[in-house]
Amino acid sequence: MSTLPWKEPARAEALLAQLRRRILVLDGAMGTMLQGHRLDEAGYRGERFADAAHAHAHHGGACDLKGNNDLLSLSQPELVRAVHRAYLDAGADLIETNTFNANAVSLSDYGMQELAYELNLEAARLARRVADEIATPERPRYVAGALGPTTRTASISPDVNDPGARNVTFDQLVAAYGDAAKGLLDGGSDLLVIETIFDTLNAKAAIFAVETVFEEYGRRWPVIVSGTITDASGRTLSGQTTEAFWNSVRHVRPLAVGINCSLGAALMRPYIEELARVADTYVSCYPNAGLPNPMSDTGYDETPAETARLIEDFARNGFVNLVGGCCGTTPAHIRAIGDAVAALPPRGISVSEAVVA
Repeated sequence: MSTLPWKEPARAEALLAQLRRRILVLDGAMGTMLQGHRLDEAGYRGERFADAAHAHAHHGGACDLKGNNDLLSLSQPELVRAVHRAYLDAGADLIETNTFNANAVSLSDYGMQELAYELNLEAARLARRVADEIATPERPRYVAGALGPTTRTASISPDVNDPGARNVTFDQLVAAYGDAAKGLLDGGSDLLVIETIFDTLNAKAAIFAVETVFEEYGRRWPVIVSGTITDASGRTLSGQTTEAFWNSVRHVRPLAVGINCSLGAALMRPYIEELARVADTYVSCYPNAGLPNPMSDTGYDETPAETARLIEDFARNGFVNLVGGCCGTTPAHIRAIGDAVAALPPRGISVSEAVVA
């Protein structure tokens, strides 16, 4: 009988077996790839939303949908499918769903909050189909349901003149995360990734929501929790150090804890090293391709070779178990990262302490 904390654990056991054996590779940026198609408003709307007039949450009237990348899972699914396939062909073991902002809080900016569950469901189904097409018994591929940070922060006032003001409540975040998580799981995700956390109170809401969903569904799924360092102070936007962040989220018993997005791998190094020192679970790392540069085609300057060299250093020093790319990274980055870490051992942990307790 399995001792894992997840019921129906066959897929989770297989994923754990892979993590024990080697460093796994996550995909890269979705937005960069989709933006490369330079879709106009009609392109974002597709056929289904061609005549839709969605009320803008703040200004009233019709709202442009250009830039709503999550909507493309419904309006342009073949584009999203092509991105997933490109990353799988580049060697990604896990692909993330196209759902970074597919929650009611973020979607309300487009007046599309009622689509939250459907967007997550269809994005997960889409990713699942592509992953299953390329997977083999020797090389399974996994779908990671992405839960982004939302466009609001529960800890910080949006009004500099009113420090006590908030534009979202904890309960609103819990409801939004719960709805999104159900869609991701119903669509076939193997695990959930609570990512790009800049406000740990938002992450607490996400954790509470997924724990509630697990209880409702009568089983658990693996969870990865990934924060982001916002500046050279080495803290999240809500002010936590790396170790404080870990202690705030460890109760979800994550499969992995990590840092993504952030300042790029070069400036991320001390924080990944610290996380690897304190965490008693697997460690993930998927940085941006360096610092932003609006003049670059992808918005970032680092070449695949440069990003791969930096992540290889993390692997050689025993910091990581799961690596990939965030903003500005492409399939070429993921292939280079995968090649760089292929022969290197994963960071060692005691699995009995980390994910079986």
